[in-house]
Amino acid sequence: MVVRWNPIYRYTFKDRLSLRYEKVLPSIDIFVCTADYMIEPPLMVINTVLSVMAYDYPSEKLSVYLSDDGGSDLTFYAMVEASRFSKIWIPFCKMFKVEPRSPEAYFRIAVEPLGEPAKEWSTVKILIDGKDPKAVDIEGQPLPTLVYLAREKRPQYHHNFKAGAMNALVELPGFDGNGGPSYGGSGCFHRREALCGQKYNKECKADWKKLSNKEARESASVLEETYKVLASCTYEENTQWGKEMGLKYGCPVEDVISGLAIQCRGWRSIYFNPERKGFLGVAPITLLDSLIQQKRWSEGGVQIFASRNCPLVNGHKKIPLKLQLSYCPYSLMGANCLATLYYVTVPSMCLLRGISLFPKISNPWAIPFTFVIFVHRAYSLGEFVWCGGTLQGWWNDQRMWLFKRTTSYFFGFFDCILQLLGFSKSAFVISSKVADDDVSQRYEQEVMEFGTSSPMFTILTTLALLNAFCFVGGMKRVIADVQTLVSEPFELQILLCGVLVLINLPVYQGLFLRKDNGRMPTSVSYQSIIFALLACAIALY
Repeated sequence: MVVRWNPIYRYTFKDRLSLRYEKVLPSIDIFVCTADYMIEPPLMVINTVLSVMAYDYPSEKLSVYLSDDGGSDLTFYAMVEASRFSKIWIPFCKMFKVEPRSPEAYFRIAVEPLGEPAKEWSTVKILIDGKDPKAVDIEGQPLPTLVYLAREKRPQYHHNFKAGAMNALVELPGFDGNGGPSYGGSGCFHRREALCGQKYNKECKADWKKLSNKEARESASVLEETYKVLASCTYEENTQWGKEMGLKYGCPVEDVISGLAIQCRGWRSIYFNPERKGFLGVAPITLLDSLIQQKRWSEGGVQIFASRNCPLVNGHKKIPLKLQLSYCPYSLMGANCLATLYYVTVPSMCLLRGISLFPKISNPWAIPFTFVIFVHRAYSLGEFVWCGGTLQGWWNDQRMWLFKRTTSYFFGFFDCILQLLGFSKSAFVISSKVADDDVSQRYEQEVMEFGTSSPMFTILTTLALLNAFCFVGGMKRVIADVQTLVSEPFELQILLCGVLVLINLPVYQGLFLRKDNGRMPTSVSYQSIIFALLACAIALY
């Protein structure tokens, strides 16, 4: 509950800001990252680039950088085409106040596939130089700077995934000489000084007028050759990049650990959640992709807590205790799998065996259990509805809460333990951003996708079947002994087991009722039935 203490809501008045500071607004840089053109299609990436280029902000003070870790010819070719299309799209957006400003989202039409990709590209390419007088749109207005970067890779040098890409972009001095970019990769902005490891002091407050008067002296061609050095895989060797400067390396959640380090250096972060969302992203639409993404987040959180970067250790006397405690629920969410797995297995198996774990309903000691259960869930429902959700959405959220804790958090927690023991290393898994038509259609119909064999689905299905078997066995015991009131000691266990069965209804449908390609694979079904029956046999005998 510590994260809910004293919430603050902020409101901005952009019209006043524009009237007072329109001519001296700071120059900002926006970074867009991609790594694999197969699961992050160039069309999606370019729509993102065009939407940020069309921001309601002075174009001459806006620079957009695309980091392509895949080094794809197709992505670069798409960037070239986007730089041409931007000359028409940007004035169109500003003239008619188009929303949303992603072309695909706005037009909602199918786009023809791109032709043969370009075969020649350089490591760093300035596609639009915002300082070039010739870089204008069809109305003669200046265009934002647009830069493409594909970093060099060699097997003997670790490229540090997204954090390495972001640091390569942070190392690039702004072409406008502003001295402080803004980072929008995860829907947030940073000052360059904060990312570069500088401790906060009053002198860090930038003079917008002074920065606005700075001009880049080098031409785009000279800058391209100079910055190719930054894209080499050896540039950061034996430097403080990834340690004291830039985003932190060696952690699956580089944004969390980097943000903590920035706050420990005295920088203050401000939360702003406007009614109209400032950033919209693409979330996984299949259950497996979502669970894999959650595994990475939970693994990274536990890794932070078990390292010298633990908020309670690294943040001691640097950030408030309240903030230290606020980091802990996210850092320890992987460890929550242990308690959750206990409550979805042990009470149900004890019900099947006839062992009572909780007090009788008539016992005063049952009051704390029922109070915690119902009040906590009621508060959760109220909070969900207050944030704009629905009852059905809340119920689905409870379902995903259980699925994540019994699979994603479990694998993430034990992967982190293996890493600490030296048996494995961190890996960065890219979330898929594409799906075929059948998968997308089932997603729109709110039908869960189980059509892939995965250890996560094996655990999920085994637990669902175990609770179903235990619930049937427990109810059989109650019905058989209804005259002796044998059910009274097991009422809370029956309630818990019944709720778990209701939550797992989509799993049962995927196992026994569905015939589409999104049903549970046969191999997973057989394995889960065997494991569940084995667990029931252990409980009984």
